[in-house]
Amino acid sequence: MTDRRVLAATAFLRALATGMCGVLLGLALAARGFAPRDIGLVVSAGLAGGALAALAVTLRAGRFAVRGVLAGLAALGALGIAVLAASDGPALAALAALLGMVNGMGRDRSAASVIEQAMLPATAPPEERTRAFAWYTVAQDAGHALGALLAALPALLEWFGLGASGALRLSLAAAALPLAATAPLYRCLSPRLTAPPLRTPTAVSPQGRRTVARLAALFLLDSVGGGFLTSALLAYFFVERFQAGAVAVAVLFFAARVANAGSHLAAAWLAQRIGLVNTIVLTHLPSSLLLITVPFAPSFAVAAALFLVRESLVEMDVPTRQSYVLAVVRPEERLWAAGVTSLVRLGGWAVAPLIAGALMQDGALAAPLIAGAVIKVVYDVLLYVGFRSVRPPEEISSSPL
Repeated sequence: MTDRRVLAATAFLRALATGMCGVLLGLALAARGFAPRDIGLVVSAGLAGGALAALAVTLRAGRFAVRGVLAGLAALGALGIAVLAASDGPALAALAALLGMVNGMGRDRSAASVIEQAMLPATAPPEERTRAFAWYTVAQDAGHALGALLAALPALLEWFGLGASGALRLSLAAAALPLAATAPLYRCLSPRLTAPPLRTPTAVSPQGRRTVARLAALFLLDSVGGGFLTSALLAYFFVERFQAGAVAVAVLFFAARVANAGSHLAAAWLAQRIGLVNTIVLTHLPSSLLLITVPFAPSFAVAAALFLVRESLVEMDVPTRQSYVLAVVRPEERLWAAGVTSLVRLGGWAVAPLIAGALMQDGALAAPLIAGAVIKVVYDVLLYVGFRSVRPPEEISSSPL
């Protein structure tokens, strides 16, 4: 199995677990009597755990056997999901989510993905780098899609006679299995991917530091907006606002992840023609504007249609953004750059769900959707203004729009 296929396989399995957690977490906690504020606390705790893990990876991963680090992250994550599924109180649930880095976003942006992203450029020449990231992200969203569809498992378990709360618990616990399955796959990676270019540099170049600092500030803003829009809270929104059932929500998120997956390949094609920064902004901005319309939809069917159109655009910035960040730094700075930019995103995601849950409980149910969309619009404008003239090496000799 080639390195790129190993990374795609682990990304798929980890995303499968994340997709299940994204839909089931909010529903499972609500079935236990957790208030929206408590659900936001648990989601934030899990994302905070992910942020701390990303920090540790950024600072220390290069000093250890990388394959062992990846396997350890997989084992800890699987254990956290299992303990969370068995927890009854908000405090224990939040602690399990924190230690297990349980991701309620519904999209995998974990410490393990930081390491994998730093490895990926070494598996392709520069002109194929964005396409490699696109296929990697397609594998992730295939996992996200199937994971979201498997979130309909509680309905099947109830049909066999299990109570609603027990069905949700068991289904959430099942998400630990694909995550645990990633651990042995890392043994198939070739040693060349853990060579010195992956390791954290002893000294970062001034240009690299300035570029990553500016990008990190913008990504922090975007992640705060995204943290208002976790899958766990969006699933809760659709259930409360439109009285949608768990099966309907699972199918909706499955369709959304399929739309995400298709958009990644389109993003790689578009980036070759208009440039990475233009692709990021010109696809992400309309997706944010579309999201504002969802709370005002007259029915679940209309809201679902608007949401799916939004999802066909919103993830086109993921492979292009990842490719861009790792193209504008030196090879030996890639792990550091991937770690810093992922860390700030995880930090923003960790804080925002707690605020979003409070807004849902004490304010308006749709407030997080509108606030998150507005923040993302501001991010898109600032990114374009600040980086439209900073091009990766393969674009320097071309003339994108």
